Amino acid sequence: MQPTTGRAARVGWGERIMAAIIRDPRTAPHATRNDALLALTTAVTGTAMALFIDDGRRPDALGWALLLALQVPLVWRRRRPIPVLAAVVALVVPYHALDNNHSAPIPATFVALYTVAVTGRPLRTLLTGTAVLVVSMSVMLPLDTEQAIEVLYVFGWVAAVLFVGIDVRFYRQYVSAIVERAERAERTREEEARRRVAEERLRVARDLHDLLAHTITLIGVQTSVAAHVLAAVPDRLDRTAVAKALDDIAETCRTARGELRTTLEVLREDQGAGDGRGPLPGLAGLPDLAETARASGAEVELTVRADEVPPAVGAAAYRIVQEALTNAVRHGGRDDLTVRVRLDGGGGVLRVEVADDGVGASEGTGHGFGLVGMRERARSAGGTLDAGPGEDGGFMVNAVLPLPVGGHGHGHGHGDGDGDGDGDGEGAR
Repeated sequence: MQPTTGRAARVGWGERIMAAIIRDPRTAPHATRNDALLALTTAVTGTAMALFIDDGRRPDALGWALLLALQVPLVWRRRRPIPVLAAVVALVVPYHALDNNHSAPIPATFVALYTVAVTGRPLRTLLTGTAVLVVSMSVMLPLDTEQAIEVLYVFGWVAAVLFVGIDVRFYRQYVSAIVERAERAERTREEEARRRVAEERLRVARDLHDLLAHTITLIGVQTSVAAHVLAAVPDRLDRTAVAKALDDIAETCRTARGELRTTLEVLREDQGAGDGRGPLPGLAGLPDLAETARASGAEVELTVRADEVPPAVGAAAYRIVQEALTNAVRHGGRDDLTVRVRLDGGGGVLRVEVADDGVGASEGTGHGFGLVGMRERARSAGGTLDAGPGEDGGFMVNAVLPLPVGGHGHGHGHGDGDGDGDGDGEGAR
């Protein structure tokens, strides 16, 4: 266990060092405390250099005061880098002018220069370094030419410190840009995931509404038919009619169960790589819809004049017709209800028309999510939908769904009914 603890400690120190390098010094925590410790370190180092390095005379009382005083501004170096450097230079100039030990102020001076370089623009850093050189040379030349030349040698180290600060600043900006891009990408992925979840929930809700509303309506109508047959003539029970009504109910339940299973597969947590949606309903399923509505007592005239359409458009058309037939059967209000369903693919669009000759928009029509769902279906395929009372009574639904180039045509058309096969056949039987 002990080696693991040691590794954890080493990793922790490594992470702290990298964080200190990468982080902007102006935003670091405990900045004042850390800078005070740094100033104390430079003071101790400078004192040791003044005592043990023979570079000029050992400082006198004034020299020691100046040497220790120039460490104090370093406590505020992060917040005011330029004023701190100016204060250090202002104290260093008289210190050198008195020919005190010339090596002792180097740690504090280098820290102030590095801070200016790492927190400011490169141009400002270069101008600051040039100004320091000019001030140093103007002070040292009148006093000692040889010492002035020595300052030029030392200034090579000053330039190195400045360029290290500039390089660290660029590195921090580079790392900050990478982190920002990563965070933005993460936010984008999260937003995209939330959007996809919302869209999928809306799609499942629409599918469930269309399926359940259609199925429950048909089962209710078929049950009413069976009840009517049983109660109409008790002495002469029409077993064939009752059996047919019950068979229709069973078939409707089986169909609904299959569609419900397909719809709910998207909610399985253990599904594989596919999207789990299963095959989308399309125009090929319209005859079954018409037949189911006929089993509920309505006469359905179905006309389809369209070639193969994209799956999304076909699914939208299927659901619109399904909901429109459900509403017609539910709200038609007539025993001899006739519903005309026509789909025509031409001019780059698929036109869907469902009209009935019922009592029209009665109380309750328009409530719930039926019409809203049909409009959402049309919008999901890039189209539009209008619904309202027909000109000759009844109710009418008109949808226009755009088709991609090459994905539509007038085609051969087909109908189901007793027509001649040109697509305009009567669906009544």
